[in-house]
Amino acid sequence: MNDAIAIPRSRVGQKFFVFAALIMALQFVVGLVAAAQFVWPEALFTILPFNLARMLHINTLVVSLLAGFFGATYYLIAEESGGELASERNANINFWLFAGGIAAVVAGYLTIVVAKKYSLLLSEGREYIEAPRWADWAIVAVVLFFLGNVVHTVHKRAKWNDITSMLVIGLAGLAFFYLAGMKFFANAAVDQFFWWWVIHLWVEGAWEVIAAALYGLLLIRLYNFPRERAAKYVYLEAGLVLFSGILGIGHHYYWIGTPSYWLLLGGIFSALEPVPLLVMVFDAIRMEREHKGVVQHPNGLARKWIVGSVVLNFVGAGVWGFMQTLPAANKWTHGTQLTSAHGHIAFYGAYGMLIIGMIYYALPRLRFGSNEFDERRGNWAYWLMTLGMLVMTGALTGAGIVQVYLERMLGMPFLEVQDLMRIFYVVRFFSGFLMIAGIALFLADVFALRPRREEAPRILATPSPVW
Repeated sequence: MNDAIAIPRSRVGQKFFVFAALIMALQFVVGLVAAAQFVWPEALFTILPFNLARMLHINTLVVSLLAGFFGATYYLIAEESGGELASERNANINFWLFAGGIAAVVAGYLTIVVAKKYSLLLSEGREYIEAPRWADWAIVAVVLFFLGNVVHTVHKRAKWNDITSMLVIGLAGLAFFYLAGMKFFANAAVDQFFWWWVIHLWVEGAWEVIAAALYGLLLIRLYNFPRERAAKYVYLEAGLVLFSGILGIGHHYYWIGTPSYWLLLGGIFSALEPVPLLVMVFDAIRMEREHKGVVQHPNGLARKWIVGSVVLNFVGAGVWGFMQTLPAANKWTHGTQLTSAHGHIAFYGAYGMLIIGMIYYALPRLRFGSNEFDERRGNWAYWLMTLGMLVMTGALTGAGIVQVYLERMLGMPFLEVQDLMRIFYVVRFFSGFLMIAGIALFLADVFALRPRREEAPRILATPSPVW
């Protein structure tokens, strides 16, 4: 049985959680607009053209997950350190710098639309990393400020251990790999080579290590998983990031003018990273079931989001990723809706569900000083969002198969094939309403979480005095 885990007196993590939830909701709404424009190209075009809708959808995805990582780290590090951060004041400054910077960047994007005039001061224009150069430096500075506060806390409280150490290493990677996208090269092949360091290594390198550490810390709390065993899985994940994630970047180097050996490296070192996370969670479930005397943690909803996270991470990043990562397949699938299907379910599983699960673990402890709360709304949110994502992934997969065969293999014109894919776009659009309904219920919990109803107590989930 683990030692008692104190509820943090620090509240800055909650601010990041609320901000992450709001940005995630904006991401879903903008995504629905972009999905509508695949079906009706002129929908809201004068208000929110597709290029801006797509840019906002992807950028808000990144921002919501970063805010979630910041909040989860501050909260869990405070728990690990006995309830307090080294500097709550610095953590609050960190939040307002982060939130204010993001608001300024989004305002710049909207100014471009309203003014109908492009400016490098408002957007750099490079795909997926459209933020202007001043914002790039601000992002790195905020991450380093955040890292400094985390390291100060861990060091001051003497809480260095295997998992917190790997978490700090992952956080350092947030700043380091982002630097690669801040240099523009005139040679397109060279520019794409380093551009992928941000798009791939930032996400499948630094983010994966951070996620592995968060999974480990949550399993210790939610499943009474032995800390030493969790640390081994975190190290295994870090090793796969080193040998699979870094060299796995090669599957982005197939067709951009790089040497042909990347065809071999990219094909071999890909799609292995989700495996240890999946095994770690199911190992924790197995151990809990084997130890009959261990009382199940009462927060069933957080447990559900974490299990769902590793399953859909494996499906999205592992299965959907691997089936198009080998050169022979990627030759036909690259840049099609199959890629979009892989990206949507992988991001939702690997990071989105993890952050939501973390929020549902922390909020009842912060609001009620308890692990128990009314989970009904959150359960509806779970199934609506997850069902919506599965339907969306199925629709995009069907569209991708049609696109690969008709456009890539038979050589039919792009626009003719798009017309034939319209039915899949319609399904994808309506699946978005399930996502919107789910995120609305999640937001309701974030702002007005309800305590557990005494008249309907949980029978199998008796609270344990050690949590």
